[in-house]
Amino acid sequence: MDLMEYQAKELFAKHGVATTLGVVVDSAEAAKAAAEELGGVTVIKAQVKAGGRGKAGGVKIAKTPEDAFEHATNILDLTIKDLPVNRVLVTPATPPVEEYYFSFLLDRSNRQYLCIASVEGGVEIEEVAKTNPDAVKQIGIDPGKGVDEAKAREIATECGFPEPVFEQAVAMIQSLYTVFTEEDATLVEVNPLARLEGDKLEALDGKVSLDDNASEIRHEDHESFVIRDEEDPLEAKAKDKGLNYVKLDGQVGIIGNGAGLVMSTLDVVAYAGEAHGGVKPANFLDIGGGANAQVMADGLDVILNDEQVKSVFVNVFGGITACDEVAKGIVGALDILGNEATKPLIVRLDGNNVDLGRQILSEANHPLVTIVDTMDGGADKAAELANA
Repeated sequence: MDLMEYQAKELFAKHGVATTLGVVVDSAEAAKAAAEELGGVTVIKAQVKAGGRGKAGGVKIAKTPEDAFEHATNILDLTIKDLPVNRVLVTPATPPVEEYYFSFLLDRSNRQYLCIASVEGGVEIEEVAKTNPDAVKQIGIDPGKGVDEAKAREIATECGFPEPVFEQAVAMIQSLYTVFTEEDATLVEVNPLARLEGDKLEALDGKVSLDDNASEIRHEDHESFVIRDEEDPLEAKAKDKGLNYVKLDGQVGIIGNGAGLVMSTLDVVAYAGEAHGGVKPANFLDIGGGANAQVMADGLDVILNDEQVKSVFVNVFGGITACDEVAKGIVGALDILGNEATKPLIVRLDGNNVDLGRQILSEANHPLVTIVDTMDGGADKAAELANA
């Protein structure tokens, strides 16, 4: 789960990271009132889960409450990277003397954490990485050892934080690592990490991505970060049903059991679609091992309500759940959905009890179901029907 800037700052403040929370509002009138309350010059910042807000016109300086009203009006009319702006953050203007960049993230390939930082960074960190890559430090973190004061000093030294803010940097690095580990984040980023007048170090912006799996088990409070009216309705529906679903921009719905099989199915469908008008996978949906009738019905209910979907490819390898149980699930799901099921289903079963599973589907003789023998054949048929 990616957080808005104001939500990331709430976590920063919770763990002792120096930052300014500001006021979150959803109207120009409220932005004006917030600016009056804060006094002085303020910054009006679009709150969307996307970078490049400043370049898109989503960050403006307001010298007066009337300016805040005008800027908020314009920003709330923006769409940034296909995301509508529904709220803005109003904060006191704190012009940085210097801008730095700092982050912790997962380094899956090396099975460790990674710190990426630069004292020549800030909002132009991408350009710094291109023109002066040596200025962007990448420091591996052993998850077993973590970041104590000694490691934080090592990081601050290697990055070259200047002496007037060095001790603050050491403390902030430790606090940001606490956010990263205690909140089960996959990314904690501060851009810019600013040196303000008076040599004060502050996180002016923040980006945090949380591990949904950990949130469900260890962080019930993370549910408060979910903004229901901004979630994709199909993804929200799938989440409520406990399904592993991600919506994509395609025409062939995908249902499989096991993340590896589903990912392979996406690739095969994309390849097959090249010969059928360029159709693509419409989603990732892993129903896991318990593919009973209700789970299958829930999966089909989500996919069939996607207006972009023209056909559905069910690709299941029977293991713990045998193919006959999967077949019963498909038949039962179609009974449950009734007239709501209107799009063709291409079903490929393999593995445990495959013959019995195919027999059950054949005897059901549902007009929407086409049985195929191979994964490649199923992908091709699904793509063909989606393009028909």
